[in-house]
Amino acid sequence: MATTRIAFEDLPATVHAAIEEHTGPLLRTEPTSAGLNSEISTRIHTATGIYYIKGLRSDHRRVWTQRREAEIAPYLHGIAPALLWRLETDGWDLLAFQALDGHHADYTPGSPDLSKVAATLRRLGRTPCPDIELLRAEQRLHAYVAQDSHAELFAGTALLHTDLNNENVIVGEQALLVDWGWATCGAPWLDAGYWVIWLIAAGGHTPQAAEEWAGCVPAWRTAPDEGINAFAQANANVWEEIAGPAPDSWTARLLQAARQWSAYRSAV
Repeated sequence: MATTRIAFEDLPATVHAAIEEHTGPLLRTEPTSAGLNSEISTRIHTATGIYYIKGLRSDHRRVWTQRREAEIAPYLHGIAPALLWRLETDGWDLLAFQALDGHHADYTPGSPDLSKVAATLRRLGRTPCPDIELLRAEQRLHAYVAQDSHAELFAGTALLHTDLNNENVIVGEQALLVDWGWATCGAPWLDAGYWVIWLIAAGGHTPQAAEEWAGCVPAWRTAPDEGINAFAQANANVWEEIAGPAPDSWTARLLQAARQWSAYRSAV
């Protein structure tokens, strides 16, 4: 469920002042539709440049994702926008990123964005997990597998994004991944698997066609069939839980995509 958005102008004056210590005077603000898990999601224009600001109240139950993003940022060169600074003041935890010129990825068949996203996933697949506290894929998905042993198929030492929602992919000259709060350590083929579900959900991709795009990521071609099958089933179970008895249209679309992929994997 998306977090309730708060207008940048409604932040305390003390927070505005602290931001201006980094940026110089604010000239104008531009709310964004991205960052569904952020209370603040705004591009700010200042005398020194344009910044993207995202944040949560310091007592928000998911404020840990701010810390996670700040800790992971130094390891994401060429994969994500640069983190410029973190500000914790007067009840708020804010991150300031390099503002990107680009658009949310288009995942529909024939989109030129697809090859750029695949290239970024290849770069990510070569990035080892840094020595910081991270979630682990086998732990995150353990409750959703049919057999306990299946979860171990997701274990590994690769850095994963795990939320390939097209709104988390900004495409310009290259595709960059944003919103790293759920960064995870696991098998290097898992992000390609997450991408499969989003490709199907975008419309026009069959499960087979979506897996062909996943195959542009070398790690996917090394994944065991048993692991892919278990991963597809686990994600169908994840989306069943997220959807609940009365899903909205967005969630229903992802649930249908996850079910479609799982059914395909059970038949191959």
